[in-house]
Amino acid sequence: MTQSRTAATFSPPVMEARRWLDGIEHPLDRPLINVSQAAPVDPPVPEMRQAMANAALNDDSAHLYGPVLGNADLRVALSHTINRHYGATTVADNVAITSGCNQAFAAAIASLCAEGDEVILPTPWYFNHKMWLDMSGVRSIPLPAGPDLLPSVADAAALITQRTKAIALVSPNNPAGVEYSSDLVLAFFHLAQQHGIALIVDETYRDFDSRTGAPHSLFSQPDWDHTFVHLYSFSKAFRLTGHRVGALVASPERLAQTEKFLDTVAICPGQIGQHAALWGLNNLTDWLADERLEILRRRRAIEDGFHVLAALGWELKGAGAYFAYMKHPFDISSADLAPVLVKQQGILCLPGTMFCPPEDTSGQHHLRIAFANLDASGIATLYQRLARVTI
Repeated sequence: MTQSRTAATFSPPVMEARRWLDGIEHPLDRPLINVSQAAPVDPPVPEMRQAMANAALNDDSAHLYGPVLGNADLRVALSHTINRHYGATTVADNVAITSGCNQAFAAAIASLCAEGDEVILPTPWYFNHKMWLDMSGVRSIPLPAGPDLLPSVADAAALITQRTKAIALVSPNNPAGVEYSSDLVLAFFHLAQQHGIALIVDETYRDFDSRTGAPHSLFSQPDWDHTFVHLYSFSKAFRLTGHRVGALVASPERLAQTEKFLDTVAICPGQIGQHAALWGLNNLTDWLADERLEILRRRRAIEDGFHVLAALGWELKGAGAYFAYMKHPFDISSADLAPVLVKQQGILCLPGTMFCPPEDTSGQHHLRIAFANLDASGIATLYQRLARVTI
């Protein structure tokens, strides 16, 4: 008997982790530290919320269907932003606005793959990418990262077959936090170009990269849009997670294919979120720069304070953007450790097993900490509690 598309994959990890909270009360002097999900807890700035309210009250079109590929003014504005940031020459016809970055990935895969095709994913992987490939009947081919949590181009080359349609990277990385160098990303581009496959680069956390300027040169490569598919999210940049606004940047020919997918799934991205994203691009450049600096300060706090755990055998394997990836010292799987942390120390985080295929035992030794919503004091408290874990 065949199974449904959804039965082909696992339960959403963040939702599974939230169920560990059922029946547990957290005392007032030890409130829950939730580092399970990379989502801002603060709403958009008041000025943006006012702009959204104005659109809702005064712009009738904000309540109607819009273009499948997104509003023209937002597509133009994002193209200009990309051109400034990357030294690129994109045009609005290269840009599609999507209902979040996950939908951008899904649309890209729908335009690239048929049943039984393959996509190479570095591991530890972003689980929603794996889930969508499962539900699409596309094989996820694991590309184990090295000790530095960076994938090898040579190892990827050895995995390419006649069914390979794409390599999908995430940088800054989720879950590991590491940033892929420009040279590494370019080498993957050339590999993909050589084999006539796509290179998808999910840059959801681009705005919190520790490097100034363009993180890669792919937009400057000849015929870049024949190979490169760029994914972006406004959710983290402007605290718009609930409004689901993302983007896919590729060739107009590829967007003509993704339009079929987007039209049947959502018809168009939400209007109010698009108004907010456009207002943010036009008004929040300096504010976003300050947000980036704050995230970098929190990253430094993760790194500078880690000696407390290092003395107990923990290892900080990666840190950047919203994430830290830590190797724990206990003789149990992280899948068993993570629920214990909820009960014993009031910490909700995700085990590395959620980011690896079952045969990859490295996930058993790691935890992902989404630290972006913890200030330096909160990070210190997190470390104090982790240091008290007893198994």
